[in-house]
Amino acid sequence: MTTYTLSVFTTNTIGLLNRITIIFTRRRLNIESLNVCETERKGVSRFTIVIRHESREAVEKLVRQIRKVVDVLAVFGYLDHEIVFNEIALFKLATPLGGSPLNIKEINLDWNAKVVHWGLDYVVIEKNGTETEIAEFYQYMKNWEILEYLKSGRVAVGKTEKGLVEYLPEHEWEIV
Repeated sequence: MTTYTLSVFTTNTIGLLNRITIIFTRRRLNIESLNVCETERKGVSRFTIVIRHESREAVEKLVRQIRKVVDVLAVFGYLDHEIVFNEIALFKLATPLGGSPLNIKEINLDWNAKVVHWGLDYVVIEKNGTETEIAEFYQYMKNWEILEYLKSGRVAVGKTEKGLVEYLPEHEWEIV
């Protein structure tokens, strides 16, 4: 299976997420991760959608279908080598008295992670990186009691020199 990252630029419209995701449902495609955020242009949102599929043609057909949705301004499909991408994970770890101490220096320097909150009985650690890097760090974190774990969807930008404005239709977009 090949991983594809879709960047979908839209107007910020109520119900648009449902109209886009229903296309995946109809095609029986699973969304591996989904991130929606505002862009540097006021009123323009960016959906970053990660899917895994064996057929490039099926993904290209999906992209063409998404482009037909009203309020979708542009859609781009990328392979991993065509983008810069990352995810973020938060680990809430128990730190009971007498428990195994955390090696904060190792976490910072070797794993490139950081403590973002100290509680009386727990600590929250943030790790940024690829899905693989976060999975490896998760295995390391299993040495302590993980109270909570969550991971964001992928965020990504294309490795092109152009920015968003060059892909959008002619319009006087206000910069946020």
